[in-house]
Amino acid sequence: MLKRGFYSIILVAWLNACASQIPPQIREAPAGSPSEDMVRGQVQQHLGTVVRWGGTIVAVENRPGRSWVELVARPLQSNGRPAEEGQSSGRFLARYDGFLDPVVYSPGRALTVVGKIAGEERRPIDKFDYSFPVVAIENYYLWPPPSPAPPYQPPPYWDDPWWPYPYYPWYYRHRYPYWW
Repeated sequence: MLKRGFYSIILVAWLNACASQIPPQIREAPAGSPSEDMVRGQVQQHLGTVVRWGGTIVAVENRPGRSWVELVARPLQSNGRPAEEGQSSGRFLARYDGFLDPVVYSPGRALTVVGKIAGEERRPIDKFDYSFPVVAIENYYLWPPPSPAPPYQPPPYWDDPWWPYPYYPWYYRHRYPYWW
């Protein structure tokens, strides 16, 4: 009986460790959620609509009681993570009631937000006056940075003169000198 209970605890702990830490609102898109392209230019028609958008952080601006996150919209993968590269449909602003640390939410990090469309705000990008759709954040997930690719290392046999492939001319000379 004790053995069965022990294995049950181990199984539950293992399954819990395998569970995703991503909130379900981020993993699953809300029904009828419009894309950034559909909302852009028609923000008044979509006010209050729940959306799940994501992208790359451009800047974080903290004001009294609120934080504004400017994002370059990216297409979302099946788990809700914004694609690292790809076509962008523009930019949007995410409004958070509270403080978001600009060091943690640094430019270049991936962020997915779930919230309601709360309007439109015009801000300059360089010398261009740009119209940003605004999302009032209800839930968000800051994705961990991707792990760097390991440096390329050639296979160990490339420098081995005794390896028969890629047919070093001295391979046969050292091993079978009477063939030469």
